[in-house]
Amino acid sequence: MGHFCAPDAHFEDVVNKKGLFCSPGKKKWVLGLILLVGLLAWLLCLPGDLFKGVPYSTVVESTEGELLGARVADDGQWRFPPCDSVPERYATALVQFEDRQFWWHPGVNPIALARAFKDNLQAGHVVSGGSTLTMQVIRLSRQRERTLGQKLIEAVQATRLELRCSKREILALYASHAPFGGNVVGLEAAAWRYFGRPADELSWGEAATLAVLPNAPSSMHPGRNRQGLMEKRNRLLARLLEHGDIDSLTYLSAREEPLPDAPLPLPSLAAHYVEHCPHGVRTRTALQYALQSAVEEALNRRSDELALEGVADMAAVVIDNRNGNVVAYVGNTSPERLRPGVQVDIAAAPRSTGSILKPFLYEAALEEGVILPGTLLPDIPVNLGGFAPQNFDRQFYGAVPANQALARSLNVPAVFLLRAYGVAKFYDRLKAYGLSTLTHDAHWYGLALILGGGEGRLDEITAAYSALVRTYLPPASASSASPIKDKVALWYTFEALKEVNRPDELDWRLIKSVRKAAWKTGTSYGFRDAWAVGMTPQYTIGVWAGNAQGQGVPGLTGARTAGPALYDILNLLPYSNEWFPEPDLAAADTKSTSLVPGRGVWAQVCKDSGMLAGPECPETETILIPEAGLETDPCPYHSGGQFVLPPAMEWFYRPHHPEYTGVTRPQNNQMMEFIYPTAGSTLYLPRQLDGKVEGAVFRVAHHTAGTTLWWHLDNTYVGETRFVHELRLAPEQGKHTLTVVDEEGNTVSVRFTIQ
Repeated sequence: MGHFCAPDAHFEDVVNKKGLFCSPGKKKWVLGLILLVGLLAWLLCLPGDLFKGVPYSTVVESTEGELLGARVADDGQWRFPPCDSVPERYATALVQFEDRQFWWHPGVNPIALARAFKDNLQAGHVVSGGSTLTMQVIRLSRQRERTLGQKLIEAVQATRLELRCSKREILALYASHAPFGGNVVGLEAAAWRYFGRPADELSWGEAATLAVLPNAPSSMHPGRNRQGLMEKRNRLLARLLEHGDIDSLTYLSAREEPLPDAPLPLPSLAAHYVEHCPHGVRTRTALQYALQSAVEEALNRRSDELALEGVADMAAVVIDNRNGNVVAYVGNTSPERLRPGVQVDIAAAPRSTGSILKPFLYEAALEEGVILPGTLLPDIPVNLGGFAPQNFDRQFYGAVPANQALARSLNVPAVFLLRAYGVAKFYDRLKAYGLSTLTHDAHWYGLALILGGGEGRLDEITAAYSALVRTYLPPASASSASPIKDKVALWYTFEALKEVNRPDELDWRLIKSVRKAAWKTGTSYGFRDAWAVGMTPQYTIGVWAGNAQGQGVPGLTGARTAGPALYDILNLLPYSNEWFPEPDLAAADTKSTSLVPGRGVWAQVCKDSGMLAGPECPETETILIPEAGLETDPCPYHSGGQFVLPPAMEWFYRPHHPEYTGVTRPQNNQMMEFIYPTAGSTLYLPRQLDGKVEGAVFRVAHHTAGTTLWWHLDNTYVGETRFVHELRLAPEQGKHTLTVVDEEGNTVSVRFTIQ
């Protein structure tokens, strides 16, 4: 009793006044407050996003979920974006190795902690952490030094994480952020880097290897200490056998599996497409894995052949017309064939369009009533403000039906058509189709826009062609009241493009199994860009061939280089011989001109000119035309019941059409025209070796054979011609006027400049 003494009264008074002791009721209130604050602190101890700010790899998958390609994260780590689940084999192996009570504990395992404390105390250093998988997730998110204090924080936050997430979600967090040696983080990246396959396809031996690897990733990297890694893996396999997770046969097979060697390269399909995908996230694309692989293989093979001719690069885009999705994309071919420009994504690069835009002009001119499907277009020499277009074969054909001019890709008729339609209107139409590369105004491009004066991207041009198909064949779910273009104009466009000669020389008319395609080629000036775009009701395919650095190659044409690759790809697509159905022929029985809204009208056209039939047209036919076609001009080429063209058209037309007679006078009495030079031309006269000016041959076409013409240069008589109206002249430098007079007193003049 001598060790204890009663407090004096003064001490009690002081204690009570200071509030150092409380009444029982007040004690409960304080205790409750402490518990509430503790609960709130526990509830709020965990950040909303455990791994906020962690950079992830760019991962791009096919529409089926297959890995197409990936790019390393900003911190140089292969760390795929977090997965939502963990493959069962890996989950089983991981729990057996790291935390056998994982499914039952609340985030902390006191028995494991006590055992770890005892082991560490006996060893005199840390040999066991006793951390649960939940605690390890917290440690991976915090990245703090491993101390007793930090472990206490991890334990508290682990219990909170167990309340927030399910056990499966916690496993997924661990599997997504655990280190696997080197710069590999996360199960998914490790499965690809070490075994070349997705995590859900790992064998038991592979799953066990990756389960033990994060335990000591620096010392157990597959490239180092392989024996130690093998022993750890096999001990885990034995434990899985003992626990009944695997049978003896699986155990023996798994033990025989070799460890991985050096990290493997990741898949690299659609490499350029991957570069366009959002950075640092997982993107599921519409690309079809098998098709993408097959298209790349076919294009690489074709490109390697062309490389021997100096054509180094090739690109392709395939679009599903049902929805406009890109299902295959090759920005450039054969990356292993090192060369300048191999990294350039040609499919997204602006290139000269050549003739590839002509179908859009034909369709627009039909829809707006500028021409009818077979309207004769002039194909004669012309100079339009210094722009003198030529056909690819350097010939002129006088007059060509519009649909044939498109199928044959004649340049001069296309220029005449663009002048009639309007450059500004066509420019706006191309912009509406999504061509982003037309960065100047319409006036800057002028009439050359239709012949490659502007630039286009393969992906955008292919998408524009696909839009034509979707307009004609809207999805079944589309509203029937949705606005559509004139289907007749679209159908005639497809029909004209179906007539383009195929590179394989197969005739779809004779061989029923041959796939039909509406397709168009294009070749830019200087043989720098070769284009081919093809449409079926199901798919649109675009191909480009050339050199990324822009050098031209003789013989590089769309038909010869890009066309064969297009048909290679067409043959890889699911077989279908379905073709574009004809427009609604609701008025066919009556053959009347009553309107079929949005689907055209019936009209009589001249068989010779393809234009609306005039009173003197002897042979006509009734065809369905776009509604606006009723506003087109009637045929002007019949006189006295005979088909007669203007002299210049006639002069070039006659050699290609032996049946042409043209014996009567033209309707407007236009008896002659200058063939060369065209009005407003600037001529450069060649000189001989001795310096003498050679002169130029001036040419006139006259409707009547055998007529005599008298020639006058600047009102000075210079000669006469008969039968063949050609005269060589060498005018001085400057502006001149050349006038020709025939026997009837008809005259024609042309102004030109000599440089």
